[in-house]
Amino acid sequence: MSVKHTQRGVGMVEALVALVILAVGMLGIAALFVESMRSSRSAFSRTQAVNFANDLADRIRSNRFGQGAYVLAVGDLPDLLDCAGGPNNCDPADLAQDDLARWVRTVQAALPWDAAGNPPQTSVAFVQAAATTQPDQYTITVDWAEPDAQRYNYTINMQLIRGAAL
Repeated sequence: MSVKHTQRGVGMVEALVALVILAVGMLGIAALFVESMRSSRSAFSRTQAVNFANDLADRIRSNRFGQGAYVLAVGDLPDLLDCAGGPNNCDPADLAQDDLARWVRTVQAALPWDAAGNPPQTSVAFVQAAATTQPDQYTITVDWAEPDAQRYNYTINMQLIRGAAL
């Protein structure tokens, strides 16, 4: 007479193997989530940098007589002149300085600072055209460091004919 042995339930070894496989899978998902968050933060910073550079380009276009006043060396922080919406009547050069001051402060408040505590760097270069029928050249740069210490920058080159009608 033969005795039949039937298994009831899962053995201890099978349960531990399943638990290890599940734990490894969960660690992989967690690592993927962390990388996704890092990439998302970096993409958001790049999008902001593009928007900030375009914002200053729009300010320059709207104040085309400010011309060479839209020059900003790396690390400069111009003084605010309260030209925007205030009772002060600013000339084009003052408006350019106020635009730059507001722009630099906005960039520094929004983009990440580097590990040493340095703010994002901004600069604007201006090359005046040889004739009024030729375009002035502007180069707007935003440079910042992500938390992983990798540096990024975005540069926009713009041409503006100052004699052109609006």
